[in-house]
Amino acid sequence: MTLTSGSAIRVALTAVGEQLAFQSARVGIVVVGGAALNLLGIVERSTSDVDVIAFGAAASRGAEPTIHQPPDPMPRALELAIATVARDLRLDPGWLNTEPALQWRQGLPLGLGSRVSWHHYGPRDAASVGLDVGLVSRLDLIFLKLYAAVDHATTRSVHYRDLLALSPTADELGMAAAWILPQNASPEFHAILDQVVAHVRRPVDGE
Repeated sequence: MTLTSGSAIRVALTAVGEQLAFQSARVGIVVVGGAALNLLGIVERSTSDVDVIAFGAAASRGAEPTIHQPPDPMPRALELAIATVARDLRLDPGWLNTEPALQWRQGLPLGLGSRVSWHHYGPRDAASVGLDVGLVSRLDLIFLKLYAAVDHATTRSVHYRDLLALSPTADELGMAAAWILPQNASPEFHAILDQVVAHVRRPVDGE
């Protein structure tokens, strides 16, 4: 079963939060990809999973928000919550995963953590337990979706369509491309990057 919309994703995340609360646990995750786009209202489409790029916590009063690379394995309480929700909602066992965290090896967009918006999922009367979900900003999604579109080397991919939905400006595409370039020295990769940027700019610029 896929997560068909932002509403369906919220139902699944709330269920995880309730399972964590039952275990007297609290976990914070930072979400990217199609789930983040749905939750931010940028797209309304089905997605097979919730992609987690970091763990972290919202800023407490007088403190800065923090993010860190997801632990491997994930906390046991979270693993149990994910498995229970997968069973109850008939989702794939890996419906919430940390595959995007591989990006930590190359580096995240500068300042990503400071731009995360945080939301709490779980029992309304138990804010000290449950699931905190951080959504990366629109700018960071442009960076990550451009990279994914280039990596898939086609303008027919869902990543390319998501990038169009983000409506990046020429300046934002330039910043994203500058972040991506050092991560792959292949001339072929650079050529594909130029092609994808050119394709995205056409509808953005109205050409």
